Amino acid sequence: MSTAVATVTPFHDSSRKRRLVKVGCWLVGLLLLVVVLHLLGVDVIGWLKDVWAQIKDVPIQYLLVGGVLQILQTSLNGLAYYGILAYAYPGRVQLWQIIAAYAVGVSMNNFLPANIGTFVTLLMFLAIIPGSTLPGILAAYLVNKIFFTIVGGLVYLWLFLQAGQAFDVELGWFRDHGPLTLLLLVGGVFLAVILVRIFWRWLKKLWEKAKQGGKILSDPKAFITRVFLPQIGSYAAKVGVIIVFLAAYSIPVTFDSVMSVIGSSSAANMASVTPGAVGVTQAANVVALQDYATADTATAYSLSQQLVTTAINLGYALVIVVLIFGWTGGKLLVSQSYTDAKVKAKEMKDSKGKDKGKDLLGSEDPTDGVT
Repeated sequence: MSTAVATVTPFHDSSRKRRLVKVGCWLVGLLLLVVVLHLLGVDVIGWLKDVWAQIKDVPIQYLLVGGVLQILQTSLNGLAYYGILAYAYPGRVQLWQIIAAYAVGVSMNNFLPANIGTFVTLLMFLAIIPGSTLPGILAAYLVNKIFFTIVGGLVYLWLFLQAGQAFDVELGWFRDHGPLTLLLLVGGVFLAVILVRIFWRWLKKLWEKAKQGGKILSDPKAFITRVFLPQIGSYAAKVGVIIVFLAAYSIPVTFDSVMSVIGSSSAANMASVTPGAVGVTQAANVVALQDYATADTATAYSLSQQLVTTAINLGYALVIVVLIFGWTGGKLLVSQSYTDAKVKAKEMKDSKGKDKGKDLLGSEDPTDGVT
């Protein structure tokens, strides 16, 4: 196995047998941990039984509505990708192929580390769109992220303002420490200037290669109708999924509770090293919902939502790939894109390491080894 593949292989071990042995050791270790905690008086097994009892008691109608909304969320953002790519490469893009490729990435990100699923989606786009380039596809990805970045920022702003007292954030501090505040502002501006100087030439070169993928930004009307509106629908479906599962566990559905779940899940996903942010998401959701539900109920809600949406994502991706590409063609396309995605992940990691030793004036082209 190549070093590129080994970089993102679980346990960094090319041997399937040794990987299985290591997984077995982890399971045995977890079992021993449970036994030790039980001997110390911590009823882990009882807690797990309570959580599972709450998960399996979710009414079927909630599962069905949540599943439909999850499929709608994926499909509508796939439609937004189609709008971006069809504008960039007219006559060469097919709607359901794009939605299928996006669904594959979404499903893979539920159980693979380092957002490998996103790489798979982008490389599938590259494979199915004649004449497309990797910089152009990356630009389309960035265009797709504009809406979600803005909305995510607004969610974090809301949580920051709401949690001001909890984190002892007092704006009066800035008034009482004027010189230090001014120094911080000057330092921030200076840092921004340095960063712009470092990346400006690289950004200019990259934009020349990538501007085809972001072409839709030159047409505001097309961007709003083909990208912005579908993404509003996708985000509404995402919020709908949260509302459905909160209601299933009789957790109060309020603007604050929904925003708290969205913000905590997002932060957990960014900070987590586990595939799909499993465990970290549950811990973050429990903290976010501490004013609305007990820890057991919040954990059961979070696990239930994650398990159901993961299953829906996997099932939807499998069905749509088989329908659009066929079993053989779909399997070949996904597997090849997955292999290429792992190689790209290795190249980007090596590129970052290489750049650390370069002159701050940006004498080295940061795109080397990436595109």
